[in-house]
Amino acid sequence: MRTSFKHPFAQYVNKANRPLQLAIEDKVEMICETPEIGELKAGGLADVRAYKSRFNQQEYPIAYRSPARNIPIEFMIIDFYQIGTYENFYDKLKQYLRHDKNLRDGSRSRI
Repeated sequence: MRTSFKHPFAQYVNKANRPLQLAIEDKVEMICETPEIGELKAGGLADVRAYKSRFNQQEYPIAYRSPARNIPIEFMIIDFYQIGTYENFYDKLKQYLRHDKNLRDGSRSRI
């Protein structure tokens, strides 16, 4: 199984201190072993799972998208979208997913 780290996820991990980075690495490995561990979201975050981890009495939700079930494990890719503190986490995630979808569709909004 392969992993794909989107920009917000990678940026947060790179700025985090070393103990938090190691804790995140452990959680990523755990999610890769059992992708269904996270809570499946609904509405604007359909198909996105969120796993709530704790570090130093602080909650750090991890947002990811697990692959379809009928894909062989060698070809599975888990996309990790975002990690951070709980404040505005889901609002920022929705904003990123909308922006990412617009870029993939080729329809950039002009301001």
